[in-house]
Amino acid sequence: MNTAARRIGRTLALVLPVVLVLSGTLAVTRVPWASPASESQILTASSDKASTRAVHRAPHEVLRDRLLAELQEKDPGVALTHLQVATSERPSLARHCASIARALGRAAVAKYGGTDRAQAYSRPVCDTSYATGVARSRP
Repeated sequence: MNTAARRIGRTLALVLPVVLVLSGTLAVTRVPWASPASESQILTASSDKASTRAVHRAPHEVLRDRLLAELQEKDPGVALTHLQVATSERPSLARHCASIARALGRAAVAKYGGTDRAQAYSRPVCDTSYATGVARSRP
């Protein structure tokens, strides 16, 4: 009789934690954590609605595109000021400053149709790279 009780105790000691963990896991999966409407918006990896892969862009490319758009909306002076501020705030962008400034110079020539008006916005940002971009552009 003593061995039967021991055997039942060991079996319960092994089985009971497994049963409790499984029942707890199943209970948590059945709890409505989110509203039913949001469940329909969950996308799986194989879903047809899944967007294309996001393209990671370098910070200097994002800055260049933002400044080129700003140049088109406002004027090259504003874009050059923001370039100078961005390179002083983030020194890692300084090595790309010259290429961004040259791109701004070329875009200014394209916007104004000539080098004279674009050159009027020239500043000593990034060792006169803006002026180099203006001078090497053709309207």
